[in-house]
Amino acid sequence: RKKSAGLDISYLRCAMEDVDFPDNSFDMVFSSLALHYVEDFARLAEKVKRMLKQGGIFLFSCEHPVFTAQGSQDWLYDEKGERDAIFLGEHVRKYHRTCTGYLKPLLKLGFTVTDFEEPMPTEEARRTIPGMEDEMRRPMMMIIKATKSATVQPEG
Repeated sequence: RKKSAGLDISYLRCAMEDVDFPDNSFDMVFSSLALHYVEDFARLAEKVKRMLKQGGIFLFSCEHPVFTAQGSQDWLYDEKGERDAIFLGEHVRKYHRTCTGYLKPLLKLGFTVTDFEEPMPTEEARRTIPGMEDEMRRPMMMIIKATKSATVQPEG
């Protein structure tokens, strides 16, 4: 708040599923490594679409399903498909999805997926951060850029 003093910025502190703004409010919605904590991604994507202006961008990163499917992640599913994990020393609940689990809801809602990236550690990171070289065997995260299109995609 100190860094943005004098700027027209409002801060909200709540679950992202509870955020609600009028239709066509935003040119862009951005989320960084948080959507794997959302139980119902399709419902949230529907809300994002409603709040985006026509041609608006939904840009997000999330843990890559290849990364979260590794046995070394040591998770347990409960009857609702939830996964408990320890992240930065804190107990968190994550929801494992496949790539289809992210892409299909976007396409069904009429988004156009305009970019997809599986970033890998830089050469410098591999040299200077212990264990980072091992991360070259599979992507840790993925980044999806989707644009609000005029029409809804057909099923199938």
